Amino acid sequence: MMKNSLKIALLASALPFGVMASDEGMSPWYVGGGVGINNYEPACDQKTMRSCGEDSPYAWDVFAGYLFNDYFGVELGYRDLGRAEWTDYANNLNDVGAKGTTLGLVAFWPFASKWSLSAEAGAMNYLVYNNKRWGSNYYSDSGIAPFVGAGIGYNFTDNLKLSAKYRRYENLDEEKWNTLEMESNYWGLELSYRFGSKAAPVVAAPVVVAPVDSDNDGVNDDLDKCPATPADHKVDAYGCTVYKDDVTTHNLGSLRFANNSSVINPSSYESVEKLANYMNQHPGSTVEIGGHASNVGNPDYNMTLSEKRANAAAKLLVEKYGISANRVTAKGYGITRPVMDGNTAEAHAANRRVEAVVTGSEKVPVLK
Repeated sequence: MMKNSLKIALLASALPFGVMASDEGMSPWYVGGGVGINNYEPACDQKTMRSCGEDSPYAWDVFAGYLFNDYFGVELGYRDLGRAEWTDYANNLNDVGAKGTTLGLVAFWPFASKWSLSAEAGAMNYLVYNNKRWGSNYYSDSGIAPFVGAGIGYNFTDNLKLSAKYRRYENLDEEKWNTLEMESNYWGLELSYRFGSKAAPVVAAPVVVAPVDSDNDGVNDDLDKCPATPADHKVDAYGCTVYKDDVTTHNLGSLRFANNSSVINPSSYESVEKLANYMNQHPGSTVEIGGHASNVGNPDYNMTLSEKRANAAAKLLVEKYGISANRVTAKGYGITRPVMDGNTAEAHAANRRVEAVVTGSEKVPVLK
């Protein structure tokens, strides 16, 4: 088999850099070079070749490229393909080399964080020539040879990339004397450098927004769960109205009882009836009947008497006017809650009383 060495420049390192074509601050331009091993096909099977000599399998290249976008670019290079030698049937030693400029498109597919796959296709404007060092006749020829390639690359930094490449060249022919029809396979490493540097990320200054309290309730809008509360309402920490039970007090006046008695005089029924009518209009309300006494006589006796009179009013409210017993309670306060101080007849009359404290079923807002 005839072995021929090519020194050839590859496009490999261009492709990995294509991954970063759109990185801000990075230039679309890059340069690089590579070395590798190449061998020709066919091998010592042409009619002019009697035996093969020693090949020099080493190839090299230099190149510059431009990236259109994140996935595609174009590359211009110079490749020196290695040399092969053989002995013809006239017993003359021959050698041949191929070199020339290349132009091609490159593409890439990034994966992982720093790796990328690449592919390329283009053409080489080649020169095939004999360097005459074997004493044979000098000959040369030129032409256009297509090539394709694939590779894998790794970014050491944003700028520096190392790539492993394979390329296949077709139709490296010598047509002037019609003595050579060659193809070529290349494997090599390339190092490329992309110009520029990534721009530092711009950190936007935080926008300070002044707090807003649209309904002027003392709670900012970002925390206010109850917007548009009335201005006179007291609110909680979330801007919602604070409510309380609707409580009203009905003074039943000085209900008349017989002396030292807890029996209500029928002439006082009118006051109890008014209370019953109110509770019927507010069916969710409850009432506490409180009995009070004047500061005359024994306080303990007055406490017991006030309890009896409160119970009498509660019983009348339930049995005569039909208010449910679970809505009515009774309690005696004796002389502990006077409404008028003094030891006069007027004060004693005012303090002998029965009051009703009604708690409504509705909540009312607490006002500021």
